[in-house]
Order: sequence, then C-alpha cells, then structure tokens
Amino acid sequence: MIDQREQGAEASQWASGGQIERDLVLTDADFSRIRELIYLRAGIVLAEHKREMVYSRLAKRLRHHGITRFTDYLSRLERQPDAKEWEAFTNALTTNLTAFFREAHHFPLLAEHIKQKQTPVTIWCSAASTGEEPYSIAMTLLETLGPKAAQAKVVATDIDTDALSKARAGVYPLEQVRKLDDSRVKRFFQKGTGGHAGLARVRPEVSALVEFVPLNLLAPQWSVKGPFDAVFCRNIMIYFDKDTQAKILKRFAPLMKPDALLFAGHSENFSYISDAFKLRGQTVYTLAKK
Repeated sequence: MIDQREQGAEASQWASGGQIERDLVLTDADFSRIRELIYLRAGIVLAEHKREMVYSRLAKRLRHHGITRFTDYLSRLERQPDAKEWEAFTNALTTNLTAFFREAHHFPLLAEHIKQKQTPVTIWCSAASTGEEPYSIAMTLLETLGPKAAQAKVVATDIDTDALSKARAGVYPLEQVRKLDDSRVKRFFQKGTGGHAGLARVRPEVSALVEFVPLNLLAPQWSVKGPFDAVFCRNIMIYFDKDTQAKILKRFAPLMKPDALLFAGHSENFSYISDAFKLRGQTVYTLAKK
C-alpha cells in the first residue's frame, strides 16, 4: 500500500507517451533481485505492479550513496550481508499504514477479555509500525484496569527501525489525534505549544506501558517471551505467502496463554492457514487446543 502523497509523487513522474522520466536505472533483472532479497530478508512478497513503488522508495537510498544504477546498489548489498544498509533497504520497502484504534471493534473485545484477569496482563503487538496500535492497546489497558494497568505490559515489535523510532517518540500530528474522542485526547495526550504547536505526545502513563523492540518475524529466534494474554497480528500477514503465514502462526501458539486472543486484520483469514487456531468472532481467534 502507498499513501496518497506517494501515489501523487509517482503519478507526477509519468510523461507523455506513458514513459517514466528517471534519473536512475532500474532494469527488469534489478526488480527481480529486489523482490527476491526482500522476500528472503523479511518474507515480504512484492507483486509485479509494485515496481514504481520500489523505484520511488529505494531511489532515495541510491541518491544518498551517490549511485545511479540499482544493479550497483544491489551488488554492494549482497557483498556485505551484515551491512547497516540492509536495515535501510528493509525499512524503505516496509509499509506503515496505521491509525489509533483502527478496526475499533477489537478493543472492546480486548477490554472484556482482560478486565477479570488476576495476574498482570501482557500483550504482544507484533506489527507496531509508528506506534498507534500499541498505544491504543495501552489506552485500553488504562481505561479497563485502572491503577492495576501499571503492572501490565505491551511488547511492541516491528522490523522497521525507522518506524519504531517514531513510535518511541510518541509524537503525532494533532489533526490525527483529534479523530479520537475528546475524553481520550484530554486523558492520554499532551498538546504541543510554541515550536511544537500542531503536535501531540502520548502521556507518560501511556508510554510507560509499552516496550518497543525491533523484531523480524522471519528470524530464527524471537526476542519476545510469553505467555501473552493477547497477540495483535493485524494487517501484516497480507504481505507474506501462505507458507510463511503458516510458519509464523505455528510459532505464535506456544507464546499464548490457553485462553489468549489472536487479533487479525480485516482482510486476513487464518482459519485456512493453520489448525492451531479457531475463529471466535470477527477476525479474532483463540487456540484450537487449550
């Protein structure tokens, strides 16, 4: 997915006759290599129609290094498997489309699930992006558990380290925050003044509940430790093929408490991918075997 600004930027590249005016060289072979490398690195499946998105996003990296051909950039990457540039490469091709309380029906279900818990609640947000989702979870914990929320924890992970940096800062455009109920804005955000006018930051009591950790779901070892009362894996599986989806779901199961909930995205269906989970409600799953 591409945001509207990126679509507009790409559309402006089109010239008469249907050709794209480019200052960098991206061949068919280059695009195939990029698709293979991001799949091996992050499990992301790039469709053929993503070529212009790939050019737009990676062109910034080539210009940063003073490189004019994607072939040379990719060769440099492959010669240095541990180079820091791999992180920038992956970040560039990761999509971060999110919002506070996105797919709002999940949060009352989460509240109902955790309100009777006797032990401290732990929740894993496996695709934290720029932080709106884990902070929404933290706000739900505060609203539901009151003072007991101080003992709860949200582990928020993502492969995109740039997105995680923004998430840790917890600063958002005020127009984005104003989409929430006034009561939530007043309770959970601080409005910026002076040089920070037009911005809002999540309050310390919200950010204190969230730990941001870089994590690649394809990595052989995960740094997160369960068991979790709930796992949010929303709108990320759509970027993986079915084999990768099945492997990730299999690894989720041992990290979840017997009654834990697994939240999926609105366009994702795990029932046909893994027999470890059964559908409980609209895009919400529980373990098939407790």
